[in-house]
Amino acid sequence: MAEQILILDFGSQYTQLIARRVRELNVYCEIHPFNKIPPITPDIKGIILSGSPCSVRDEGSPDLDLDQYRGKLPILGVCYGAQLMAQKYGGNVAPSEIREYGRANLSHLDMHSALFKELTHGSQVWMSHGDTIKELPVGFDIIASTPSVRIAAYKVEGEDTFGIQFHPEVTHSLEGKNLLRNFVVQICDCSQDWTSDVFIDITIDELKQTLGDDKVVMGLSGGVDSSVAATLIHRAIGENLTCVFVDNGLLRKSEFEEVLESYKGLGLNVIGVDAKAKFYAALAGISDPEGKRKAIGRTFIEVFDEEASKITGVKWLGQGTIYPDVIESVSVNGPSATIKSHHNVGGLPDFMKLKVVEPLKTLFKDGVREVGRALEIPENIIGRHPFPGPGLAIRILGDITPEKVQTLQEVDAIFIQGLRDHGLYDEVWQAGAILLPVQSVGVMGDERTYERVVALRAVSSVDGMTADWVHLPYEFLGKVSNDIINKVKGVNRVVYDISSKPPATIEWE
Repeated sequence: MAEQILILDFGSQYTQLIARRVRELNVYCEIHPFNKIPPITPDIKGIILSGSPCSVRDEGSPDLDLDQYRGKLPILGVCYGAQLMAQKYGGNVAPSEIREYGRANLSHLDMHSALFKELTHGSQVWMSHGDTIKELPVGFDIIASTPSVRIAAYKVEGEDTFGIQFHPEVTHSLEGKNLLRNFVVQICDCSQDWTSDVFIDITIDELKQTLGDDKVVMGLSGGVDSSVAATLIHRAIGENLTCVFVDNGLLRKSEFEEVLESYKGLGLNVIGVDAKAKFYAALAGISDPEGKRKAIGRTFIEVFDEEASKITGVKWLGQGTIYPDVIESVSVNGPSATIKSHHNVGGLPDFMKLKVVEPLKTLFKDGVREVGRALEIPENIIGRHPFPGPGLAIRILGDITPEKVQTLQEVDAIFIQGLRDHGLYDEVWQAGAILLPVQSVGVMGDERTYERVVALRAVSSVDGMTADWVHLPYEFLGKVSNDIINKVKGVNRVVYDISSKPPATIEWE
């Protein structure tokens, strides 16, 4: 088993970011809710306590018995985690008298502390807390301050136990990665040997042992997650994996043919299914976004099950589940409230009775891409923008018709190809076009028109949790708008979406 850091989650919005930063150091880590801690095994080298939206002063706030870990494993408490340790052992945590949110500078820094090795005096950090530690317990020593926060960090005498009231995991803490490296590598003595190649070797061996000579069926989307998962399973069991790629009529222009061609190069056994007519029939007359998602989900399961039933002896369903999906299902407060039913349409129908294999369930999206490149999967798959499971159905506001899909496919193709031609595609995390349920007056030649409006959307993001609109060059937007209006029949107006997430979402539905 790989060395690992255990991250205990108290509900912070930044917990996944802590894990990503640790993974970037080539050290494996796992997130577990504070109330569902796994047994401590020899491979666990240290513990990080996350922040929380709660106050340690609130009745019923997250709590745990730290005595079982203190002095046995290095501990780093971040924000709430630091305040929890201070309060539990006799310190005083109280509401902040001044605002402690945003950028701050470490005006005092104990340069002899292993936690701050190679950090600089005045280093910028990010504060985000409504409480502050007023007094420390006996045996807790201050090792960092800011002009307004006397106890910005502390260490427990005789232990590798630390607390910090700032967030090293966010980019605004300019030397935060160095601090995490000091904790994980120097203090926890992790060897930084968890690489993509190691992950691939371990995963393929585990898949061989788990699956043996069993047959696996897997639905492909053309995206990075399912493609990497399928390639790993294929490396383990070869022809015993059968993949199904369904054309639901809601893919990008020519995507079905292009993706099938890409999969041939990977040696995957892929069945391509043209089910456009079934999906269009299921979507007929439905305008509600949730209604569209459910209709697509039901139809996908029907089509997938029909194809899977043609393969004899299948015992497993392969899925491209990644780590954020797993974390979400065991979050501190249980599964989050449903904002929308499903980004990645599919799922396992009860009547299929297959066991599930998920080779990527410990990876974040960026880790999946690294593994994909190590597997030499083509860049047109690895670098592909995220694409919603329901496809263009949720980029067509209102009901779905084949004519609307074709219109949007043409618009989308011009936009995406334009991004590629102008060297902008890789600067954008996700891009697409939205067909709006409005028409506008225009003039073409000497004739007055009353035609459709499309919105273009391009965002930058790390993981889709937050996103900002991309400031595409005006000249580029002007050219793309001109090309769309001149080349796509029925469209006479193009607008650009400059909303960020939050408060908006990336998709419109």
